[in-house]
Parts: sequence; structure tokens; C-alpha cells
Amino acid sequence: MKKKRLIPVLLLRNGWLVQSKQFKRYQNLGNPVSAVKRLSEWASDELIYLDITRDNSYDMRRDDLGHPNRHSILDIIDDVSKVAFMPITVGGRIRTLQDIEQRLALGADKISLNTAAIDNPQFVEAAAREFGSQCIVVSIDVRLDGEAYRVVTKGTSQVTDHTPEDWAGRVEQLGAGEVLVNSVDRDGMKNGYDLDLLDRVARRVRIPVIACGGVGDWEHLADALEQTDVDAVAAANIFHYSDQSVYLAKKYLHERGLNVRPADLLAI
Repeated sequence: MKKKRLIPVLLLRNGWLVQSKQFKRYQNLGNPVSAVKRLSEWASDELIYLDITRDNSYDMRRDDLGHPNRHSILDIIDDVSKVAFMPITVGGRIRTLQDIEQRLALGADKISLNTAAIDNPQFVEAAAREFGSQCIVVSIDVRLDGEAYRVVTKGTSQVTDHTPEDWAGRVEQLGAGEVLVNSVDRDGMKNGYDLDLLDRVARRVRIPVIACGGVGDWEHLADALEQTDVDAVAAANIFHYSDQSVYLAKKYLHERGLNVRPADLLAI
């Protein structure tokens, strides 16, 4: 039986890794590479690396952190791929097939599309045709608008008419290989995944659904795997503040009887 995956998410903003809260409050965490090496050593199944930089500025304004201060996303991806011993999905600021090609050439295994897919849905189809559905992930940011779920984009500033399940079905038809469903309302709140949202999307599509947004305890990861049909559980902030966090999370899920790979540590 196919194993369920546990996927850390790293957010890059202007050259720094950051912690996010509801897509509007950010706390700097450190340089963009060292966390990747740690996550590799803790045997993460995969890594999602999202660039949420709004301008074209990549500058830590620090040269004393033991890591080169890179000034472009491509240089950062190149550094990241050299210490990542797990499949990497790279997202953010991707608008063209050339953007995808550059990231894949530097070591990305999959690409995550968000705004570009909303602005031009046929871009999903073109990307899947060119590079294969297996490397095209569509990231779907969702927030409650009254009592209705709506897909949002451009950092939540644009609310679309799409419901998350309809949009997931559309991008599946266009060739996406996976969807990453992120609850803006739960982001950084530590109150658990929006299980109703995940269930709606997972029931609608056949492609793998990755859950994201709200994890504050290992039990929240188990809740999504036990109560919905998601294929993977992803989280960001929770993996930053304890040593061997991915190992501990996988150990918890495996001992709970969930169909995940056993916890492991790698010497890298």
C-alpha cells in the first residue's frame, strides 16, 4: 500500500526563511539553506520550498551567518538542492515554462503553481504537457468568505469565485499531478487542519491532495490522515522549534498505526 507522506514546508521571503501567520505576519527564522540540511538528516519524505517574496529583493543583510548572502532565487535553489536528499517541490514567482525549466535544471523535482494557474489556467496544461503531470503541483490557498470557502491568490489580496473543490477538479483536468491545499485562516494558528475543507477537496479529485495549514501538535497530522483521504500532510512552523522534529512526528504517526514510513535519521 502506498505510504502517506509527511512534508515540511519552508517559506522564503526576501532571502530569509520565515514563519507565517495567516499570510500577513512573518518572523525571520534564519538562512535559507541550513534548515534544508536538517530536514534531510531527519529523513523528511519530501520538502516544499515556497518563495513568498513580493518584490525581487533577496538580501539577508547579514554576512556573518556562515552562508553566502545570495541575491537571486535561482542561486538559492542551487544551494538548497546541494543539501537536500529528498524530493523538493519549489514554488513562488513562476510565470513561464522557462521559469519551470530553470528550477528543474537546478535540482527541483516538482514545481508548485499558484497565482500563475489562477491568472492563466491553460498554463497548467502547458506545463503538464511539457514537463509531465508528475512534477506539476497546484497550490490552492483557501479562506472562509462568510460561510463559503473561496480560493484566494496574490497573498490573499484577491478573492476568486472558485470554490476549492471546483478549482481542484479543474486543475486536475488540466493536468496537475497534485494539489496542495492551504487554509489561510488556520495558517500559523496551531488549531489543527480544516478537516472539512480537506475532505471536500479529497472527495472531488483523484490526484493526491496535500494538507497544509494549522498544525500545532503531532495529533493534528494524524487527524487529517485518519479523518480525510489526503495523500500527504504538510506543515511549516511546527518543524522549526524542536530538534529532530520530523523524526519525532513520523515516530508518533507510525506508532499510532498510520501508514507512514518508519522514523529514521540520516548521516549526511
